[in-house]
Amino acid sequence: MIDWNTTYAAIWRQRQAYLRPVTQTDPIRLEQLLGIESQKQQLIANTERFLAGLPANNALLWGARGTGKSSLVKALLNTFKDRGLRIVEVDKHDLLYLPEIVDDIREHPQRFIIYCDDLSFDAGDSLYKPLKSVLEGSIELPPDNVLFYATSNRRHLLPEQMRDNLDTRLVDGEVHYSDTVEEKISLSDRFGLRLAFYPQPTQTYLDIVDSYFADFNGDRSALHKAALDFAHLHASKNGRTAKQFFNAYGTADYPDTGDQ
Repeated sequence: MIDWNTTYAAIWRQRQAYLRPVTQTDPIRLEQLLGIESQKQQLIANTERFLAGLPANNALLWGARGTGKSSLVKALLNTFKDRGLRIVEVDKHDLLYLPEIVDDIREHPQRFIIYCDDLSFDAGDSLYKPLKSVLEGSIELPPDNVLFYATSNRRHLLPEQMRDNLDTRLVDGEVHYSDTVEEKISLSDRFGLRLAFYPQPTQTYLDIVDSYFADFNGDRSALHKAALDFAHLHASKNGRTAKQFFNAYGTADYPDTGDQ
């Protein structure tokens, strides 16, 4: 049995069918996340309403990879854990255990976010059905102390194909989607807060690099060039790439950036 007074996060382990306490959480802070201020403020406001016992929405953070979606959820825990926020991480393949997980935490005084990272479903995948039920569709209302936050690269979580739109019709000036499209949209519609994350511009990427290299006293133009070369090599300019660049070069002995 987890003591939620001293445990702030847990991960569902399928084989043993239990929640494993997390002893070392990611220390990321909200102020470290750059270039996503609007998304950050909306998710903070929603979470604060939840902690205050007010109506709040399940949240879907979708969009470009490496833009801070999962880091934002982790940073919420570090900001609000002293106010009773707890996080339970569940893998997509374990969503069928959601009813049991919810039953396990519904009577506790803390406020729980069930978190699923990189959530998406393949064609013919039925794992999303337990999720729909927990979000809104069961005969039993979701408990007041549980919300579901998910990150995804897909807006509608399910794969979208051109043939799905063939049966879409225009009736009296209104679009009537095909049953297939309706099914796909209905899942994301259960998230009352949907936040889009777009590819970050070059300057935002360099600002993130600078935040990692705050103590760098060398030629910052050369540092930026090295960071851009690293980004081009990895075909992405985002927060994840900036951290990887720091992991590669941000040591006590900074690299000779002029040679990068």
